[in-house]
Amino acid sequence: MSAPEILQFFTAVDCYPNVSVAYRILLTVPVTIASAERSFSKLKLLKNCLRSTMSQDRLNGLAMCCIEKDVLDKIDLDTLINDFASRNV
Repeated sequence: MSAPEILQFFTAVDCYPNVSVAYRILLTVPVTIASAERSFSKLKLLKNCLRSTMSQDRLNGLAMCCIEKDVLDKIDLDTLINDFASRNV
């Protein structure tokens, strides 16, 4: 039986409702936590590609951009460009 079939069985039987809730929670918990692995792999790529032309501050900044990509996706680029342009005029 696959995991969804077991969940359907527990919800259909309904004699132990807490078992189906616990099993549903168990199915949504990730098996591994890839955020730490992702940050190390991104840092490794950055170091290999740009090691000779990069200072430590630039490496730290690029690593943060790669690791926190979901935060960067939420930033409005037009506002950022206008703010940068107004400060450097």
